[in-house]
Amino acid sequence: MPIPNFLGKHKSRPIVTPQQHVAYFRQQGVIPDFPIPDSVIFCYEGNLLERITTVEKVNQIHGVGGGFYLLTQTDNRVAVSGNNGIGAPGVSMLLEILIELGVKRFINVGIAGGLQKTSHIGDVVVCTSAIRDEGVSYHYLEDPSAPALPSENLTAALKQTLEHDGICYTEGPTWTTDAFFRETVGEIQHYQHEGVITVEMEAAALFAISSMRGVEMASGFVISDSVAELVWHPQILAQETHESLFRLYQAARATLQ
Repeated sequence: MPIPNFLGKHKSRPIVTPQQHVAYFRQQGVIPDFPIPDSVIFCYEGNLLERITTVEKVNQIHGVGGGFYLLTQTDNRVAVSGNNGIGAPGVSMLLEILIELGVKRFINVGIAGGLQKTSHIGDVVVCTSAIRDEGVSYHYLEDPSAPALPSENLTAALKQTLEHDGICYTEGPTWTTDAFFRETVGEIQHYQHEGVITVEMEAAALFAISSMRGVEMASGFVISDSVAELVWHPQILAQETHESLFRLYQAARATLQ
């Protein structure tokens, strides 16, 4: 069965638009008036968001996702968004809302599983494309064979910042899937052979929406666990994972400000 199930959906008018959604929740007082940042960093790990809000001067804006913080030392030009759940659907809806509010640039910062034996815990990976094995992207890109791609310019800028800051990184494709507990041996072996570096749950959807809406999106990951040996080796809570995530966040912030 193809996704979307109704093959003609891309030629049909959506019932609810981001404009309608934002207008309603602003009218109800849920979304307040606040300085709209030029750029937003998405993050998913609670320890990273806690560290950011501890070391940064922030202004929390309620009513925009689970946790939305303007970085006041960037003159509110950059914000951080977290506590939005794991996986594509929740952060994708928030991305649509932020685009409607006027945000133009995004960097996605998360953890990912390593597929290649050459990857190590704590490695930073800059994503160059995403294999679409989730559901959201197919509702945005009409061609099911079209790749989900990040912004070339913003991705290049992120890599330049990493190099300037002396942060080693690799670059390559990711496999985006909705089903963490259904990543199988056969799939992993296939994507290893294809040269895919990571597996995660959001990038393909974020790239697809950004491409359709005409905004910039880049994505970087930190290897937090490995399935390269066809067994799960988790180091999600390891210090090297946490430190690499914060360095990646700092590079994203510097890229956007």
